[in-house]
Amino acid sequence: MPRRTATMLASTLMLIVLLCAGVFIKVPYSEMTPGPTVNTLGEHGGEPVLQVSGRKTYPADGNLNMTTVRVTSADYKMNLVQAVYGWLAHDSKIVPHDTLYPDGKTEEQSTQENAEEFSQSQESAKVAALKELKIPVKSWVIVRTVFKDTPAEGKLHAGDVIKAVDGKAVKQPDDVAKLVTEHKAGEDVVFTIVPAKEQAAAEKEKRTATKTQKITITTRKSGEAPDKDRAIVGIQAGTDHTFPFTIDIKLADVGGPSAGLMFALGIVDKLTPGDLTGGKFVAGTGTIDDNGKVGPIGGIEMKTVGARDKGAQYFLTPAENCAAAAQDVPEGLRLVKVGTIDDALGALKDIRSGDTSALPKCTTN
Repeated sequence: MPRRTATMLASTLMLIVLLCAGVFIKVPYSEMTPGPTVNTLGEHGGEPVLQVSGRKTYPADGNLNMTTVRVTSADYKMNLVQAVYGWLAHDSKIVPHDTLYPDGKTEEQSTQENAEEFSQSQESAKVAALKELKIPVKSWVIVRTVFKDTPAEGKLHAGDVIKAVDGKAVKQPDDVAKLVTEHKAGEDVVFTIVPAKEQAAAEKEKRTATKTQKITITTRKSGEAPDKDRAIVGIQAGTDHTFPFTIDIKLADVGGPSAGLMFALGIVDKLTPGDLTGGKFVAGTGTIDDNGKVGPIGGIEMKTVGARDKGAQYFLTPAENCAAAAQDVPEGLRLVKVGTIDDALGALKDIRSGDTSALPKCTTN
């Protein structure tokens, strides 16, 4: 056999061996790819994404698309060949498995957590939008979660309204932790609450809940770094709201908090005359809090790819994601840096006017 032929044959066999080995070698990585992008001003699954009743709404053209990312499941075992292919592909991102599923989190746990975050993002989007439009929203502090095997278990319940701690009025969720940590572990703290059932009944009957209870709880040490001696009772406080009219967000099979900004903008567009986009195709992402602050999200590179593939011309990008997004911008897509809902509305004003020279840019540094 000629030497050239033998060399080619040996090389081919070696390549086959390496490919076979790569298929069987499992690596601790997961994959992210572009997910669906949905117009918050349009329909999904045959019904409007945003439905408002009890308030005048206006037709809205153009696109304000929220974007998503698909991820491999928690039990998916990626092989070396798939990882290498993903690293080389433009529309895929390979990340350590623990990035998506930390501390051995299961698929069910991740799905539940994403559903809760999605629900909370909808509430915050409604609040931020109505505040922007100067429409009053009633808010109060509640017990969001009671942790198992803590002093509060069995004494406080999810949905209880926290009126005061040690007689001091509570206005924000952070007030609760501040007042509790004024104690030393082992000391009593007194919560003044409206029980969840009473609050629910009052909302249904459209009255103010007045029946309060005082609950005494003995604090204990947190036992967690960096302040293991910090006094806790074992709850997470949150905020609940009553809206002056009904806003429903209909979007199944989506999780996480990253659609908050686009939902808020969609609500503003529905409740005001004219079009925020001027008929342009705008997509974006970002969490939003009750005060309209936009926060960072994961998978930004995949979301810009998905948006551009759908036809987006502009992409509203959280300020903290700008550097990563600017590393590889899909051709034909313009990234717009936003830090608040006001920033986003200002950018949309420029976009619909046609004068985009002053749009805040995303840069790599």
